[in-house]
Amino acid sequence: MSELTQLFDAVNAGERGAIDKLMAVMYEEMRQLAHRRLNASRGRNSLETTGLVHESYLRFLKAGSLRVSDRAHFLAYSSRVMRSIIIDFARKHRAARRGGGALQVTLNTTIGEEAHVTDDGLIRIHQALEDLGKAEPRLVQVVEMRYFGGLEENEIAEALGLTERTVRRDWQKARLLLSAALE
Repeated sequence: MSELTQLFDAVNAGERGAIDKLMAVMYEEMRQLAHRRLNASRGRNSLETTGLVHESYLRFLKAGSLRVSDRAHFLAYSSRVMRSIIIDFARKHRAARRGGGALQVTLNTTIGEEAHVTDDGLIRIHQALEDLGKAEPRLVQVVEMRYFGGLEENEIAEALGLTERTVRRDWQKARLLLSAALE
């Protein structure tokens, strides 16, 4: 039995300190997930890779119990947690700006518009995913893992027990449906 499998068993059994050990082993992969996700929006928000990983860890601890069966399942769950953190951050950032949701006037209007689009865009994507999840929950899982978690098609396929081709089709379908919902 591998070290990782033993850690998953210990976490599932609720052993004290097991989540700490699991995070120590998976820390670098979690950083890579966070980095891939945040790299696309670098410079538009102040959420950093390490902060996202650490906040994920805190949410794991806060949840009290974590039920994961393998590495892929853990990464899929981590993607969902990261999505939640990113959406919460965007909401707080949007609300914290002077005037809340009011239009800001600055000397450089593109800066204000980019921040507004980024936060609102993330929240709109979140709402569209919530709506999509009512009809197509698997598509939402694929989007979370790919967009918010930065997982590759083969990793998503392994986590969901699908073929890579099915993941590609689901990704294309989700993008089309989300694009239509966001217009």
